Amino acid sequence: MANSSSGESVIRRVVRLVGAFDDSHRTMSVAALARRSGLPPSTTYRLVDELLAEGLLEREPHSEVRIGTRLWELVSRSSRMVGLREAALPFMEDVQSVVQHSTTLGILDSDEVLYIERLGSRDSMVDITKVAGRLPIHGTSSGLVLLAYSSAPYQDRFLARRLEKFTDATLTDPDELRRHLAGIRSQGFASMPGLIVPGSSGIAVPVFGRTNSVVAALSVVVPRNEENAAARVPVLMTAARGISRSLGWRGELKGALRQSNGNF
Repeated sequence: MANSSSGESVIRRVVRLVGAFDDSHRTMSVAALARRSGLPPSTTYRLVDELLAEGLLEREPHSEVRIGTRLWELVSRSSRMVGLREAALPFMEDVQSVVQHSTTLGILDSDEVLYIERLGSRDSMVDITKVAGRLPIHGTSSGLVLLAYSSAPYQDRFLARRLEKFTDATLTDPDELRRHLAGIRSQGFASMPGLIVPGSSGIAVPVFGRTNSVVAALSVVVPRNEENAAARVPVLMTAARGISRSLGWRGELKGALRQSNGNF
């Protein structure tokens, strides 16, 4: 793959262009895209023309460009997130109808929580989770669940770094975090008030895949001091078990004893 004068490959430059789009910049002029991506205008114009020709970008009536439907189509064909979202959506709808606040599904990606689905309503409190949005692992209940069930080497690497403190409730001390992660594994959920937004609390549970490893975290975001974990955790756990079984998980419920033996 040909490199630029800076040694950067074409693929890397395309990634920079596509990555310049976000919720606040859904459409842009090519000049603005060049500024946000940090690429030379001549390079940006040339690559944009090629991406438009392939349908990976689309041009708006006012000459700005946006991510193209063709790009979404190609990504969706083989992404592991598609199956996970499809399995989760019916159960997330049930959770959201009961809790009446934002219900999210997040995965661990590049040392962050990547949210791949979110349901809300007019009554949902405003929170900062959004589809295709990322948040720091230690700043969310979903992140702490994913970290709690990750491998010991990964936990060691993550906890060895300096962690940013977002609010007074954010856990940044490695020893304190280890104790908290052990508690999450023991009780099977995380309920964390104000880790990154003082006025909100997150409650999250793990979702298991076919190999019995945790593949996602299912969570709700509720107003602080309205957690009611005793009522909401069972709703989340029931939904998470349904999602897990849809993904091929065949784990047994703790303390469950089958009463039937096939005879009536």
